[in-house]
Amino acid sequence: MGLFDIFKKKGSGDMAKDRLKLILVSDRANCTPELMEMIKNDIINVISKYMEIDAEGLDIQITQTESEGNNGTVPALYANIPIRDIKQKI
Repeated sequence: MGLFDIFKKKGSGDMAKDRLKLILVSDRANCTPELMEMIKNDIINVISKYMEIDAEGLDIQITQTESEGNNGTVPALYANIPIRDIKQKI
């Protein structure tokens, strides 16, 4: 990553792809895209207190997983959060 790469804007194709992913995730979880965006922002805010993260690389998904009690599938939150550095406690 070059110095000027941080100033690049996402292309319209990348933005459309992100919006589509958000719509698909929210549809699986039966929640609105706005709620999914609020969850994503809250996760970023909390984790950023302790770690420097790559917010652009953050990927949050709602998936289905088997329950432990053999009651079928249940929704699960999956978050892939690239960590750049851990902040030191002062």
